[in-house]
Amino acid sequence: MTKLLFATNNAHKIEEIRSAIGHLVHVIGLKEAGIDIDIPEPHPTIRENASEKSSVVFARTGISCFSEDTGLEIDALNGDPGVRSARYAGEGKSSEDNIDKVLSALQGVANRKARFRTVISLVWKGSEQLFEGTCEGQILPERQGSSGFGYDAIFLPDGSARSFGQMSLEEKNAFSHRRKAADKLVLFLQQQTHPSKPKLPL
Repeated sequence: MTKLLFATNNAHKIEEIRSAIGHLVHVIGLKEAGIDIDIPEPHPTIRENASEKSSVVFARTGISCFSEDTGLEIDALNGDPGVRSARYAGEGKSSEDNIDKVLSALQGVANRKARFRTVISLVWKGSEQLFEGTCEGQILPERQGSSGFGYDAIFLPDGSARSFGQMSLEEKNAFSHRRKAADKLVLFLQQQTHPSKPKLPL
């Protein structure tokens, strides 16, 4: 089985990606690979930050790797928190503080349309490939559920009566922005590792 390095220390993201990719490749995180590095996210777009993380890790290790960056884009806030989603309420990266800030900013606002956007940057044998996934939805007026992470408790995906915070990982994958981007990653990896075999189910 092909081993692929995921340029993150976020255990929640590793779990979601492993669930989305299945058994096609063995995904390992930075900690599991024995790499102790805090990769900066200095750029103004999700795509650029994803590229930054994968290129830094590939330059350091020479191992095919991928990274992802995800942002919550709220129409009434002009796309914020967007690229600053993890640090929206400060450098402490507190999910609870971030949620509180969003809910405060949307008090009395009727338009609660939002989306999660994920960009995966894969450096495969020295060449970069980009894969994007989005999930449209609404920001709830209060937290619902305690599963997931980040903004999951206040995000209601279109077509669902429950927030991400009320879903199991398997249920979330039916809607997930990260899953949609990962499916495109999987298709690429299938083509690279098993070009003559029938495509594995996603």
